[in-house]
Amino acid sequence: MSKRFARSGILFVISAPSGAGKTTLVEAIRQTPNLFYSVSCTTRAPRNGEINGKDYQFLSHADFLSRLEAGNFLEHAQVHGDYYGTLRKPVLTNLKNGVDVLIDIDTQGAAIIRNCDDPVIRQALTDVFIMPPDLDELRRRLHKRGTETEEQIKRRLETAAREMELWRDYRYTIISGSVEEDLEKFRCIMAAEGYLSRRLRSK
Repeated sequence: MSKRFARSGILFVISAPSGAGKTTLVEAIRQTPNLFYSVSCTTRAPRNGEINGKDYQFLSHADFLSRLEAGNFLEHAQVHGDYYGTLRKPVLTNLKNGVDVLIDIDTQGAAIIRNCDDPVIRQALTDVFIMPPDLDELRRRLHKRGTETEEQIKRRLETAAREMELWRDYRYTIISGSVEEDLEKFRCIMAAEGYLSRRLRSK
């Protein structure tokens, strides 16, 4: 008698220094079928062109703190006076239903998720760091983007240098090339993780 198998969902956590090309990469990955993109919550004001529910879920401070008190967040952080967080329920619901989840998050948030005591999260987690070839290349990309002042670029590079020291904490590290190359490498990781025996369960 042949058995039918189902696969549990995989929690893909992706981190990268600012300017490493993560945003463009995530936009491409989001088109993957059977993938849920976890939209982070934030209390900061929307920037020009940002759409509520697509780029972020924009919450008031009171609403965010109420949800935090209720234990609704898988992880959260306060950055420059504003709160950011990942809602726990949609992540767990999708994973339990066999749907892969993608979270785009900084190294601090990734560390919190990595240390989560929920067995579903720990079993599902696959974390990936996008590593720029070096700081000179990252500086070039930030200048090309043309959205920051020299002082802002300097601060971003200082932060990037600290974040790049943490690449060993991640299960996978992709040395960033073109968007197409990075996407191909990430899809290879997705495929390999999907074939792990421990992710299969007989029905």
